[in-house]
Amino acid sequence: MKIGVVSLGCAKNLVDTEIVLGFLTGAAHEIVSDPREAEIIIVNTCGFIESAKEESIDAILEMAEYKEVGNCKGLIVMGCLSQRYSEELWAEIPEIDALLGTNELDMVPSVIERVLAGQRVKEKSHELFDYSRDFTRVSTTGSHFAYLKIAEGCSHRCAFCVIPTIRGKYRSRTPQAIIKEAKGLAANGVKEIAVVAQDTTVYGRDLGTNLVELLTELVQLDIPRIRVLYTYPTSITDELLELIAREPKLVKYVDLPLQHVSGNVLRKMRRPGDFASTAALIEKIRERIPGVFIRSSFIVGFPGETEEDFQELLRFLEEKQLNHVGIFKYSREEDSAAHDYEGQIDEETKERRYRQAMLLQQKISQGLNEKLVGEEMEILVEFPSEESELVMVGRHGGQAPDVDGVVYVGRGNLQSGDMVTVRITAAHAYDLVGEVVEESEFA
Repeated sequence: MKIGVVSLGCAKNLVDTEIVLGFLTGAAHEIVSDPREAEIIIVNTCGFIESAKEESIDAILEMAEYKEVGNCKGLIVMGCLSQRYSEELWAEIPEIDALLGTNELDMVPSVIERVLAGQRVKEKSHELFDYSRDFTRVSTTGSHFAYLKIAEGCSHRCAFCVIPTIRGKYRSRTPQAIIKEAKGLAANGVKEIAVVAQDTTVYGRDLGTNLVELLTELVQLDIPRIRVLYTYPTSITDELLELIAREPKLVKYVDLPLQHVSGNVLRKMRRPGDFASTAALIEKIRERIPGVFIRSSFIVGFPGETEEDFQELLRFLEEKQLNHVGIFKYSREEDSAAHDYEGQIDEETKERRYRQAMLLQQKISQGLNEKLVGEEMEILVEFPSEESELVMVGRHGGQAPDVDGVVYVGRGNLQSGDMVTVRITAAHAYDLVGEVVEESEFA
């Protein structure tokens, strides 16, 4: 069958999509990019916050239309939204032919057969998918870059989050399974991997190992650039910072979802820390890793967040000058502790705080990027620009895929996957412009 797939949400969900694609190609199905051609359409949904849920519903309804205007014979919905709201989706969207949760990745080929036989299928296993088993992933991020998921689930109990309910408790993949997959990526010519989990820094505690030991093995492989994402503030060890500082293959980049800096708000979020401890952590990271790029994310409008709390967050952003920041408006989620908190913030106040924080960070990012003008930086060339076929898009080590800015450079003879040294010639709030100086040894 010709199968089209829509993947929504985070990088960890994208890995699940790629695992499903592997099972499908193993069953001799053909993957197509045009939904009009697809005989089966799969939507791997996100159900984390309200905007993500709305996007998932819109995608399901949009893909359902191809039953009328395309070749679609079956619509399969899976992932976080269907794990969380299976009964509601099943009852309210009859166009769905099969509904799976987050653990049925290997069942998709057999479910397709059942759908084609005329069944309407709903499967939601109580058994967690074993990410340490053998499977083949089909890359959707190009031959030069891949995410490497090292764990699934989460055992934190943040008051705003429903991931533990959706994905289950934290469970690490075995080092052997991770290294085997990474070796396969290296053999296929991948130049950068991004190590991901809901919290990468607690990797291995359930197995008697840790992230530093895993990274020490990964840097032995023929992969020029390794990035670590989703590091939890209280789990970052001195050993991890020292390894990032001394190991050339580990990019000098720390992704640190802080969520807030006010002690008042953090306590309500069921997270540790306050302004002083968070500021001290930022300073320690910069001291241990000279030239480090730091990314974080913050929530505004959390229940009980006062104007004073919000101003404390703005002061932190102004003082600490983080390279990349994501600001999110609090989303009131069922099954989360904060759903029933008193002091819910009205939407108008959330929007005002969101815009104020974003404008401040935009100014900060612009200033930090302008300091890079004249610097020579190694970039990984990724793909042609959508604006001009004469321009290629790349990323330096301080830019993570999908969430940070990019570097635009003249196309010349550049190909996706090349690693070249560029001189930064212009800076914008998020993106940079550069010119090629020389190709690196990995080009």
